Amino acid sequence: MDIFLAILPALFWGSIVLFNVKLGGGPYSQTLGTTLGALIFSIGIYIFVKPVLTPVIIGVGIVSGLFWALGQANQLKSIDLMGVSKTMPISTGLQLVSTALFGVIVFHEWSTTKSVILGVLALICIIVGIVLTSLQNQEEKQKEQAGNLKKGIVILLISTLGYLVYVVVIRLFNINGWSALFPQAIGMVLGGILLTIKHKPFNKYAIRNIIPGLIWAAGNMFLFISQPRVGVATSFSLSQMGIVISTLGGIFILGEKKTKRQFIAIIIGIILIIAAGIMLGIAKG
Repeated sequence: MDIFLAILPALFWGSIVLFNVKLGGGPYSQTLGTTLGALIFSIGIYIFVKPVLTPVIIGVGIVSGLFWALGQANQLKSIDLMGVSKTMPISTGLQLVSTALFGVIVFHEWSTTKSVILGVLALICIIVGIVLTSLQNQEEKQKEQAGNLKKGIVILLISTLGYLVYVVVIRLFNINGWSALFPQAIGMVLGGILLTIKHKPFNKYAIRNIIPGLIWAAGNMFLFISQPRVGVATSFSLSQMGIVISTLGGIFILGEKKTKRQFIAIIIGIILIIAAGIMLGIAKG
């Protein structure tokens, strides 16, 4: 039962972008709707859990949410350019690399020889995995997709910065996840509005995309529930499994076409990135 709870964040987070794309509206309406859904869910959690909120928790939570919105908006923009099956493995890999390196430099997480070896192997796996999942066929190289890949990766670097700050700022101030959830959601909505307002995102698609926001917040809740039961390292590792759902969902549910060579490369890349997530979890744990 505990492992099942720990897998739920991956199931929920891995399906979010599939819902975003299916529900439509483009990256701006999708971003705004997702943040609204997260706020609605977090209000319910706040009423039920009644966590302690101090000025520091509120301020840090809002900053964290603002940067999450930056990460999410740019991830969705990249999906608009490259598709789900190409974006999500690269995005997950970049997030794992950035958080791992920050953990090493700032928090000195790899303090033993074993953790250093695992950490370095994980980074190598991630780099190889990213390369494999971003392979293009000859037709793509000759068309606009080649330019889209370069542009999409640049956008993903901005997205990674947003996700990195979202995670790290909470840890720097050692804030409990339950306490951070509501102010984070406020920051997410503020960020969503600031990043999308000039694109007029207030439409029926924003309302539809409240659903992925509810799903994201539910995944967050199950992460908080599972961490004390299975440990932070295990819950972190299992949460990375969502890449399987999002990537394969992009191919089989959204109909993103791949050659046999690309499909095999994507599967190998996914396995390497998941293995890296597990190794990083062990290295941190």
